[in-house]
Amino acid sequence: MPALLFVAVASYLLGSLVAGVLYSRARGEDIRGRDLPGGSGTYRQYGVGAAILVTAFDILKGVLAAGLALHFTPQATWVAMLGVVLGHCYPLYFRFRGGGGIAPLLGALLVVAPITLAGMLGTALILIPLYRATLQASVKLNAVPFATAIAVPVGLLLATRYGGLPDLLAGGGAMAVRAGHLLARPSPRPVPEPGAEAERP
Repeated sequence: MPALLFVAVASYLLGSLVAGVLYSRARGEDIRGRDLPGGSGTYRQYGVGAAILVTAFDILKGVLAAGLALHFTPQATWVAMLGVVLGHCYPLYFRFRGGGGIAPLLGALLVVAPITLAGMLGTALILIPLYRATLQASVKLNAVPFATAIAVPVGLLLATRYGGLPDLLAGGGAMAVRAGHLLARPSPRPVPEPGAEAERP
């Protein structure tokens, strides 16, 4: 029980280090006034280089949390998944206003269920260009949420065979709660930072 509590708290505190907020504050501002602090929001505000840096950091949080769980509570890695995703979505250090949780979830799955993760990513990578070429103009929904809505059920099916089901349910549940809050209280409409376009290829 002490080990479980330690992993839960440590994962949450680790998840609360939201890279997008840290990066924007290093530039003297707070991205959350204009956008969400994940990789997509950082790309819109600061360009591709910043987005890669932020995404890599947030994925690394998931990797570290899962590694911590494998060491202390190998039978309950889902606790780390839940903690790190909740921390990213509701960060203690930033007034509980964070991102959507995708990057830390991917990082944790990379450690505890790589085959399940590969299946989800493969599904998304196939669907995104197909959706953009066919349905996006009429459906009017961003490609990433659409692909996620299909890839997550695929991941759940794969997880029943290849592992990671409790982890995916825990992380997905936390992300679903965050998505509900974002829908109920929309964040500011994304406004690109002047000059950000010039940083992109």
